[in-house]
Amino acid sequence: MSETHSFSRRELLQGASMLAATTAMTALTGCGPKRSSSSGHGLPGVDVSGSHSLKAHAMDARMLFGFAVNTQKLRDDAAYRALVEQQCSIIVAENAMKWQALRPAIDQFSFADADALVEFAASRHIRLRGHNLCWHEALPEWFAKQVTAVNARQLLRDHIRTVAGRYAGRMHSWDVVNEAIDVKDGRPDGLRNTPWLQLIGTDYIEMAFRVARDADPSALLTYNEYGIEQETQDAAMKRAAVLLMLRRLKQRNVPLDAVGIQSHLQAQSAYGTGLQRFVRDCREIGLEVFLTEMDVNDRTLPSDIATRDITVARLYRSYLDLLLPERNVTAVLTWGVSDAGTWLNNGKDRAREDGLPQRPLLFDDHLRAKPAFVAVRETFDARRQAGALRSTPTPQKPLPKL
Repeated sequence: MSETHSFSRRELLQGASMLAATTAMTALTGCGPKRSSSSGHGLPGVDVSGSHSLKAHAMDARMLFGFAVNTQKLRDDAAYRALVEQQCSIIVAENAMKWQALRPAIDQFSFADADALVEFAASRHIRLRGHNLCWHEALPEWFAKQVTAVNARQLLRDHIRTVAGRYAGRMHSWDVVNEAIDVKDGRPDGLRNTPWLQLIGTDYIEMAFRVARDADPSALLTYNEYGIEQETQDAAMKRAAVLLMLRRLKQRNVPLDAVGIQSHLQAQSAYGTGLQRFVRDCREIGLEVFLTEMDVNDRTLPSDIATRDITVARLYRSYLDLLLPERNVTAVLTWGVSDAGTWLNNGKDRAREDGLPQRPLLFDDHLRAKPAFVAVRETFDARRQAGALRSTPTPQKPLPKL
């Protein structure tokens, strides 16, 4: 299924009308930007609270919905915190559980932010994903100087045991290994030539999953990957390499429960049957699928905000319409809460030529819902309705425990 980015005059007028009305309401309430309250409205006439929230509609579709969260904003910004509580049945830390955040020194751990996030989620009955236990990026500065082939294996074991063990029984899932495939590195197995591969060898992935299972028997153990979504040759080759690795791990009885498809989408790109087949192949080997880091890069779209927002919303809709009918897709998370904190506005390689900030998420920089919010919510409803119309209901796996 390919996404085309034409839009009707009616859609443009609706988008412009909604944006204008939102701006007008803000202007009437005083100078400066105003954030919607946790019980208020985003788009005029569209209720986003309570039973109208994304978490409520996702629950009706037997799914989880959530955001990647900034722990400092969660602590210091009441409106940000209220929106997370309002919309999320699952969250993941943007950075607080990465090596760089947890390991100030080779023999030290710093758990303050991670502990606070775990307590926040537990106190509000929100499930929590851990991101991540093994990655080639976000490593602390001391890593390159102090980690060798002699100590790397034990260091990775100890890290996973300490971190996953600390939160055992409190996590929905862990991204145990993140982004281990890069076909362009030229290996027959498709593995990325990471420091872990260089220092430990190809069995570092299997080892990481086995240690994680021992440390936390209840968390869903996940392999998380990007660049496998589009209908391109590069994406197809990467999907094949990822699937080969997953099948080999399952054949060796490695404790692997789920695959995370990051879903950093590109405006005006095609997403279709290749990814759909990949999700079905994952189901056949017993894996759940999480859409773990959704956003839409709009750098190639026109400057007009109404046009951009409608096109972004349509891409969210078409992408989720493609994947949500697959019943092993059980969670959807966006990478960030609002446009104000998106990673897509950091770095020259992601900047728009017109200098305007990107608008990749479901809420704007004042925490107001955008057309993408409605689009995502309606895809949840479509999944629920499709399930209800079946004459023989498909048995559903219970939602993961808190």
